[in-house]
Amino acid sequence: MRRSALLSAIVIISFALTPAFAQSGAVPVFKDGEAQIVEAFSKSEDWIRHDLWVETEFDTDGDGKMDRVHVAVTRPKQTETEGLKLPVVYESSPYYAGTAGSAPGLFWNVKHELGATPPPRSHVEVQRRGVRPIISNSQISIWVPRGYIVVHSSSPGTGLSQGAPTVGGDNESLAPKAVIEWLSGKDNGYVTPDGDEKIQAYWSTGNVGMTGTSYNGTLPLAAATTGVDALKAIIPIAPNTSYYHYYRSNGLVRSPGGYLGEDIDVLYDFIHSGAEDKRPYNNKTVRDTEMANNMDRITGDYNDFWAGRDYINDMKPMKAALLMSHGFNDWNVMPEHSNRIAQAAKKKGIPTQIYYHQNGHGGPPPMKMMNRWFTRYLHGVQNGVENDPKAWVVRESDSRTKPTPYADYPNPAAKSVKLYLGGNAPNIGSLTTSKPKAKKTETLVDDYNKSGTELAKAKTSENRLLFVTPTLKEDLHLSGLSTLTIKVASDKAAANLSVWMVSLPWNEGDGTKITDNIITRGWADPQNSKSLRKSTPLTPSKFVQLKFDLQPDDQIIPAGQQIGLMIFSSDSEFTLHPEPGTKLMIDLNGTSISIPVVGGKAALEKAIK
Repeated sequence: MRRSALLSAIVIISFALTPAFAQSGAVPVFKDGEAQIVEAFSKSEDWIRHDLWVETEFDTDGDGKMDRVHVAVTRPKQTETEGLKLPVVYESSPYYAGTAGSAPGLFWNVKHELGATPPPRSHVEVQRRGVRPIISNSQISIWVPRGYIVVHSSSPGTGLSQGAPTVGGDNESLAPKAVIEWLSGKDNGYVTPDGDEKIQAYWSTGNVGMTGTSYNGTLPLAAATTGVDALKAIIPIAPNTSYYHYYRSNGLVRSPGGYLGEDIDVLYDFIHSGAEDKRPYNNKTVRDTEMANNMDRITGDYNDFWAGRDYINDMKPMKAALLMSHGFNDWNVMPEHSNRIAQAAKKKGIPTQIYYHQNGHGGPPPMKMMNRWFTRYLHGVQNGVENDPKAWVVRESDSRTKPTPYADYPNPAAKSVKLYLGGNAPNIGSLTTSKPKAKKTETLVDDYNKSGTELAKAKTSENRLLFVTPTLKEDLHLSGLSTLTIKVASDKAAANLSVWMVSLPWNEGDGTKITDNIITRGWADPQNSKSLRKSTPLTPSKFVQLKFDLQPDDQIIPAGQQIGLMIFSSDSEFTLHPEPGTKLMIDLNGTSISIPVVGGKAALEKAIK
């Protein structure tokens, strides 16, 4: 396509140049391994902004044509006036054109018995918003002044992108792949969504990095699993790396924190902002057939539908350098999502760093870390970032911009220490390194009306079992996964199982930090003790044994606290809410928890001496 045709398709926010400035030869500048802000790239009124459509290799809206995704570009004017080519920072999202918001009836009703068919929920229509050519302004002020082009795209079936949303289906990986291929020279860009006039990315070096938060952080990983060559580096922030892990936990139907009753079909409705005339087909094909037939909200079992939406199963082609970011107290997209992918990437030999902070959902790495990452892998500057510490953890009282470097995560000095349970129900029992000799079973009664916080604070309660270590005389550093082995029975065929590790006494009031009380959490379905893919109804009073990990953590428990293990049934913030009264029996001799202590058993025993 001729340059004149391209210019007719773009919006130029100021194109008046003096001859002297036009010959300035502005180029990216680097100092101490980081791209610097360049004055010539920094005037927003001079940026060139335009939109286009990129054709993909799939047709998910059933119209017989390959779907095209809507793409927006923001670039320094020097890419037009001086022939400058720059690398690209790319963010894709299903949210740019609007969402369903908190529409009444959108979520599933969680108040019903386990295994029962849930009451039907309502569907909503998203009112699409947005003005061309600007899909989003995110990332632009950060990266364009530092010598990058910023690109945005709307996910399939959202905004002005064609196709259907699938919430983790293959098209959500292949759509950004198509955009990246266009950015690296493929002839699949078009001026309009349905026309034949082509448009080229002649201003791109062909090196692309992706970033974003939450769903927008999932899509960089999705693209990377395709192995597309031009995707050199990704910085996913709080990404959802498995929709099963987001909506289920060890066989249990479990909501993401803050969104009780959400499920994958709810998220589909929430983001479906694409063309109104394509929505009936998309709804019937994706939501009302594929999802309805396979999401299995009754048993919570893992199946091929969920396996196809778990990116760890697609990592074989991945080669993009990975800088992962997450919060240890993110109870929406939980920290296991980042940890599992980072560990797999390291095993593959992919350059990998992980940044963890102590807060909740979201939170990018410090700018210095991101800048060094993209400078190394997009600009090709040999800044030695691959030799930096592999893990960065923000300590409990530190600023999120000042993480502490570690050789790796989990901390290499952490060793698993097994703790055993000594009973004292309904009061507080013990948690020690000595295995009890006497056989003992303790019972709790389910009641979703009692919150986890209320149960953890209670000195006595029939609705939970609580076991604590002696008071710590010294700080104790935990880093990694805590693993629970539990022998449990129920008086019914199904029961929720919830577990919290807590720091006691419970802290409240002014000055309370997010790290003060909850160390980590986990949930499981006892019906899946033998197989994650097939639930087996419990035989009343017959014990089964489960083993599962709690969420990863890195936390220093201060002296004066006790580490507590709390076992209960329904977690009012996360699980279904069956009628109160189900009894859970725990065989204390068959139950233990292994916790990751920096310094191992000797460090723990020294702290509780």
